[in-house]
Amino acid sequence: MGEFSEKAARHLRWARQGGLSSLVEEDDLRPVARAGRAWRKWRWRRAHGVDAGTAMPVWLVGVQRSGTNMVVRGLEESPEVEVHNENDGRAFERFRLRSDPVVRKIVVESGHRYVLFKPLCDSHRVDELLALDTPTPGRAIWAYRGVDGRVRSALAKFGDTNLRVLTEIAAGRGAGLWQSQRLSPDSLELLRSFDWASMDAASAAALFWYLRNQLFFDLGLDRRTDVLLSSYDAVVADPEAGTKAMASFLDLAWHPGLAAHIERRTPKDVAPLELEPRVRGLCDELGARLDAAAAVQAP
Repeated sequence: MGEFSEKAARHLRWARQGGLSSLVEEDDLRPVARAGRAWRKWRWRRAHGVDAGTAMPVWLVGVQRSGTNMVVRGLEESPEVEVHNENDGRAFERFRLRSDPVVRKIVVESGHRYVLFKPLCDSHRVDELLALDTPTPGRAIWAYRGVDGRVRSALAKFGDTNLRVLTEIAAGRGAGLWQSQRLSPDSLELLRSFDWASMDAASAAALFWYLRNQLFFDLGLDRRTDVLLSSYDAVVADPEAGTKAMASFLDLAWHPGLAAHIERRTPKDVAPLELEPRVRGLCDELGARLDAAAAVQAP
């Protein structure tokens, strides 16, 4: 099956699972809206375009189903931001970033102030991406979401994918998978300590959330000033404050369009998922650590 056929089949499957409106929203399939944004960006380049080679690369990373599409939709409303999402064949191939020279060329040839990439499958490389040799140093936003919300969303869209992948990695057969890259020896030992014959899909999705978000600390990103930790749950609770924090971090002028698409939601008393007890403990502990780190960064 060719790449186009795979993409069409994937879209059909996601439309059946989440509904056509959800697919249109996530993959930005509204041609009128896309054309309008392209026109505004063209006009901005004509009036304010920066010298080629001076754009700042911005890396939006984290675990899938953590609200990154929401962040992209807001930032792309700013005409000074050039966006390359995971479905952009110029910058990505099957959801993985193309080679560093290709990505660097996109940045240095841009006429915008910012070039935003969303390389979720390359989140384990964010420290390396921040070291990419561009005239303007890059910055990164690590988006995270509470484990229960992320697991529910992942199960709805991806089914038991996390279970199947982690089973392979635990059995020593996943060395070439992006999901296994740069996992620490402690994380790999933890992964192998579970009984994968009895693991359920929800617990596996939660453990995947744990392993990938643990990279934020394992890579020392919590000690860097060029990485912002952004909570999905905090942003939807107060969209204006959340988007202002991102704009301030990027030195980007805030405007209401950055938050206009976000429906303000107050926390609901939803029963937590029934997860394998040890997985639940690990996730709750890491969730508290992430929240604490985000609070330290808050203005």
